[in-house]
Amino acid sequence: MTVTYLISAPPVRYYPERVDDDPGWLDEAGQTAVAAIARLTGRLVAPFSDQVTLWRVGRVSRRLARLDDDAFDVEILKLRTQIRRQGLTGSTIVAGLALTRETSFRELGMRQYREQILGALAMLRGRLIEMDTGEGKTITAGLAAATAAMAGLPVHVITVNNYLAERDADTLAPVNRRLGLQTSVILEDMKPPERREAYRAEITYGSNTEMAFDYLRDRMHFGPEGPRGLRQRLRRVTAAQDAQNQPVMRGLHFASVDEADSVLVDEARTPLIISHQTDPEEEAAWANRALKVARQLQDGRDYKLIRDERRINLTEAGKAHIARIVAEEDGIWKSAIRREEVITQALSVLHIFRSGDQYLVREEKVQIVDEYTGRLQPDRSWSDGLHQLVEAKEDVEVTGQNLAMARMTYQRLFRRYVKLAGMSGTVREVSGEMRSVYGLITRRIPPHRRSKLRYRMPRVYSRAATKWQKVAGIAARETEKGRAVLIGTRSVETSLIVSEVLEAHGLPHRVLNAENDYESAEVVAEAGQAGQITVATNMAGRGVDIVLGKGVGEAGGLHVILTERHDASRIDRQLAGRAGRRGEPGSVSVILSLEDPILKVIHAPVMRLLARIPVLGWSARLKLFDLAQKRAEKAHARARRELVRQDRRMNRLLSFTGGLE
Repeated sequence: MTVTYLISAPPVRYYPERVDDDPGWLDEAGQTAVAAIARLTGRLVAPFSDQVTLWRVGRVSRRLARLDDDAFDVEILKLRTQIRRQGLTGSTIVAGLALTRETSFRELGMRQYREQILGALAMLRGRLIEMDTGEGKTITAGLAAATAAMAGLPVHVITVNNYLAERDADTLAPVNRRLGLQTSVILEDMKPPERREAYRAEITYGSNTEMAFDYLRDRMHFGPEGPRGLRQRLRRVTAAQDAQNQPVMRGLHFASVDEADSVLVDEARTPLIISHQTDPEEEAAWANRALKVARQLQDGRDYKLIRDERRINLTEAGKAHIARIVAEEDGIWKSAIRREEVITQALSVLHIFRSGDQYLVREEKVQIVDEYTGRLQPDRSWSDGLHQLVEAKEDVEVTGQNLAMARMTYQRLFRRYVKLAGMSGTVREVSGEMRSVYGLITRRIPPHRRSKLRYRMPRVYSRAATKWQKVAGIAARETEKGRAVLIGTRSVETSLIVSEVLEAHGLPHRVLNAENDYESAEVVAEAGQAGQITVATNMAGRGVDIVLGKGVGEAGGLHVILTERHDASRIDRQLAGRAGRRGEPGSVSVILSLEDPILKVIHAPVMRLLARIPVLGWSARLKLFDLAQKRAEKAHARARRELVRQDRRMNRLLSFTGGLE
């Protein structure tokens, strides 16, 4: 991969970030009013303003296209100096976009079209853009990042995983290098000195996890006063500038977030914690005891299982029962609050958490499966003893519990960027949340080519076995036509079930899930070939471009079969969006059953009865799935809002006590 690093990092004397105030109701009302005015003004003024900007960019682009390479390099130096001197203004944004566009054509053979320029322009204005899948979000982000970097802003391009960060940095490195911009990428195995050097580049790519923990470690370096504290200012003036005593980042200047709904919404429920570990033997003792106690309790009498919120509530009878069981024991069992928390967690592990769904056991270790991307997260663990309980349940070595030394939420981190922008193919469902939490206004960018993606009539069957037979039949018919087929599932377990059904029908296929993620590049490369059937979890969703093989487009393109509804409709749209990219033909089938896991979160006895009536069957069945999905989305949204409230309460408490974050 072509990545450039600085030879030596200068000391960080200024660490900019936005002050993350805790707004009152009047401030929030004012922000809502300002956002409403901005949206109204944007609808009235933006179309005219954008057309003027596009015309100006086109005019400069045509002038640059007439230059030979030597003259073009001279023009790069001239315009870069002008942009750096004046900052991001109307004229310098036009010059930066035109310059980057022409450089992209000369280095990559790609000249961004008008819709991509509109997207980059909106991002430079601090907007969240929605572009259809396959419309070139990577190269659009490259336009905005290079223009901002030429204006002197250190840019962080944030993606959902290390693979995409490395891929995007490698793709755009030739363009940035010719523009005189250094490009770097943050990877998980980097040491602090390497990270410090990487952040000194003008454009730094990295996953949200890597960059978030780098910032949290910097906060620990600064102490409770933060980078603006008197102690830090005195240190910058009086102390020797030892490189090892420097923060890793240069501050939070400008962030461009790819797959923004995944990073800013789906990941928002995951707190960022830097911790130290407790004694594994002690953890194993209480975890095994907790599971033993939990297995003695009865549903309905001792506890209530709330499936739609994936939550368990102990009853008063259950609390008393637990107290009797552990009456003679010491330690955590003496505290009523602590023992009830532990048993509640143990019940969740027994009745809600399943191998192949929320986690996998690999190499005798419990590894979390991201429910939104389907990828393994070996460097993560659940907090509050949950991870140890899962390890005890699976009879693997119980690790020490991570006790927090410093913590932060994604919401608080990204609100601190001086300028924040983002992009995604599926963001309109959460545009209100983006505005209220991050102050981001969503802008829809029209597709360059009209979509040819076609959705077929959804089918809902009574039994899962019937559903899988229909899925196999559709896959066989479509591949006989010379098309490629992608079958999407929610979990590793379900992908293996589909694989068994396809094998029984004699249909060759490849499986992509968290168990064989090391083969993902090879599987994706073959997924668009004629006659190829690919069974995949969400790993085949975000950031995956399935290139059609010879003759596949003429046969109808990629056919996607969605076999389950996810908790968020955005994820269904992401997976469906693997077909019909860039104006190519494609189609989507939705094949469901009344035994699907998502329906377990709701009771709805009347609707379930209607779903069994032949005349009303299809309509009632689909409404049943819509109800379950909306209920799941609302439950997740409530959890995120509660996390924001808890985060603000914690911030007030720690501000009073002088603690870290």
